[in-house]
Amino acid sequence: MAGGDGAVAMMPHVLIVAGSDSSGGAGLVRDIETVSTLGLRSCLAVTAVTVQTHVAVEHVQLMPPELVATQMRAAFDANLVAAVKIGMLGTAAAIEAVGAVLASNRQVPVVLDPVLASTSGSSLLADDAIDALTRDLMPICRLVTPNLVELARLTGSAPAPDEEEAWRQADELSRTVRAVLVKGGHAQGTRCIDVLLQPNLPAVRFEAPRLPRGMRGTGCMLSSAVAASLALGASLEASVSRAKQYVFDALASSKDIEPKS
Repeated sequence: MAGGDGAVAMMPHVLIVAGSDSSGGAGLVRDIETVSTLGLRSCLAVTAVTVQTHVAVEHVQLMPPELVATQMRAAFDANLVAAVKIGMLGTAAAIEAVGAVLASNRQVPVVLDPVLASTSGSSLLADDAIDALTRDLMPICRLVTPNLVELARLTGSAPAPDEEEAWRQADELSRTVRAVLVKGGHAQGTRCIDVLLQPNLPAVRFEAPRLPRGMRGTGCMLSSAVAASLALGASLEASVSRAKQYVFDALASSKDIEPKS
């Protein structure tokens, strides 16, 4: 390996395991952009190639599970992987393949953004893969970051109509994972509240003003920002706080105004 390449390999990397988005609004593009902005390098395992606009998913081509696993192993072999961010996986077989690689690298913190559907509503995870996700992958992750819609599906519940029900669902999920960050972006009110729950620890709330702006890929950005901070050695709580501020700043500077219903 050339000297320059060797120096790059020894820099902390975030391994991003996710799908592409041809519109550039979410997925790998957002992940790489976030990690780079926070001062780290990325390496990749592409799980799917999607054909998307900003309003619809037109086609999804899933990568073979063994190809996803081979990409991950190559990334670990080539670089100093200090954290892993997982997004779209697609199938139970892909979940199994990813979990097998992570089982050999348990010292590396993993942040899972459970991508179940696109913003436009297209399914991005097979229905029969939910059990594999909750049973085989989520327990080995340092953090899982569902929004309220994803939280409901992961717990087999109806979408929470209020904060009390959201907390009940989050508490149920937190019993089977190391930590869960419930994102409040789909809730109502003037404040956007995310809640970090960890077994046997008090819940931690992260609040920010709710901005009248919309941006695709904020879930990708948040989970990647948490992974980047963990890679730099920050605590989980500090990583979540920094990630939420990063997303808030991105929204505040966005020119996209959320359409009124």
